[in-house]
Amino acid sequence: MVLTGARAFVSFDISAKRIVKILFVSSEGLPYSKSGGLADVVEGLPSALVALGHEVAVLLPRYHGNKVASVLVSSVSTALGEKMRFPAIGEAAPVKGVRYFLVDDPPFFDRPQLYGDKSGDYPDNAERFAEFSRVAIEVMKRVWLPDVVHCHDWQSALVPVLLRTQHTADPVVRSLPVILTIHNLAYQGLFPQTVLRAIGLPQNLFTMDTLEFYGKVNFLKGGLVFADYLTTVSRRYAKEIQTSEYGCGLEGVIRNRSDRLVGILNGVDYGAWSPESDALIAQNYSVHNLAGKKACKKDLLAACHLPEENLERPVIGIVSRFVDQKGFDLIADVAAELMRENFALVALGSGQPEYEKLFKGLAEKYSGRVGVKIGYDNTLAHKIEAGSDLFLMPSRYEPCGLNQIYSLRYGTIPIVRATGGLDDTIQNYGPDASGHGFQVRGVRWGSVAWLDSRGAESVSGSQSVADDSSERHGQGLFLEGLGPGVCHAVRSSQAGANPAGGWNI
Repeated sequence: MVLTGARAFVSFDISAKRIVKILFVSSEGLPYSKSGGLADVVEGLPSALVALGHEVAVLLPRYHGNKVASVLVSSVSTALGEKMRFPAIGEAAPVKGVRYFLVDDPPFFDRPQLYGDKSGDYPDNAERFAEFSRVAIEVMKRVWLPDVVHCHDWQSALVPVLLRTQHTADPVVRSLPVILTIHNLAYQGLFPQTVLRAIGLPQNLFTMDTLEFYGKVNFLKGGLVFADYLTTVSRRYAKEIQTSEYGCGLEGVIRNRSDRLVGILNGVDYGAWSPESDALIAQNYSVHNLAGKKACKKDLLAACHLPEENLERPVIGIVSRFVDQKGFDLIADVAAELMRENFALVALGSGQPEYEKLFKGLAEKYSGRVGVKIGYDNTLAHKIEAGSDLFLMPSRYEPCGLNQIYSLRYGTIPIVRATGGLDDTIQNYGPDASGHGFQVRGVRWGSVAWLDSRGAESVSGSQSVADDSSERHGQGLFLEGLGPGVCHAVRSSQAGANPAGGWNI
């Protein structure tokens, strides 16, 4: 859908136009930068649009290690309050028909990390991404004029603010339609009121109807107010963020714009994530021949320095940021109980020190059954998806999630908390052997489990489950359920029946 006009919203089917020029404006995107799932989306969606016949370009900051193939504009005079900066606009190598433009300002972006270090966010993030947004408009005017602009998260949310306030008289860009996608509402770009002057925005934008948010400047709120259309990354998350529980204080703003909000589930690039062709796993396999999955399990154990005796146990995989959002406090609360069960665990990720410490401690205490790597390793991430029997995502909230979709493709049964995109993508395994995986509802996993010995027997089919629909979905998941029930599912999957029904979504 292409959108026109900030005041009078009009839409028309892009199929009515033979070729649409779409500019993605994002703070990260593979193959050039990544801190989370946003980068995967900004890699996969543009190439999919190119495959449909459209022209697509992506604008990113030039971070440390990124190489510029050519300089398109050597200096862009950019006012940030009373200061001037002079970033360049470069172009990197195209990927799958997608052009990549880079905002090149080494003092701002050539840093070890994208947004901050172990001490916290970079203190000049407001200035960094205000400059990025201003240069984005210069790219539209001087390098590549799109038909539609697609912004992502708070780091580019000032683009519609600037277009609808400071560029309303500019005949080139004033009518460009802007879509803003919310990938994670919890990250909003909150700064003191004083940054308005520092980034060159007038004080009259510091109101409840625009950028003011409990005494601070909120970049994302500005984008929500001024963008023509809003999207987020799953249908359920689009509903959740209109509630006080998940709205992070912006639920009222979002409800006021609900007529221009839609949830669209993220897609997956099966060219990169498919066991039939994955070059990073020990042996390729498919739903028709699962023999290679056992080889992948053996290879995963070796990569994590775990003994082969774990081949006889269910292996649970985790690839995640270790942060509160991902629900690892729920795991920490019952870790001792969980580890009494007969399974192996492989975890890859980094984040909050307390959760890094949690997983390191489990690896030390249960060295024969738990393997942990702190950091991100793309090859190991693929090995975990291919070699695990189950994949755990206990998120407190999850706008979409990608790993559960990867898991479906790799025949690895997802265990997810029923929230956001996890609820949209994973159908709970039932007594009739239908479903994609196991859903968890509630947040007290140890004390409100339904998948106990009775529930596990129900899942394995030896006993019918109660008709109570809430019980069918599960009130929690105490990993006692990884006894007969899940083991039955894993054995069936490895035998080719694949009761999780995944593989494609």
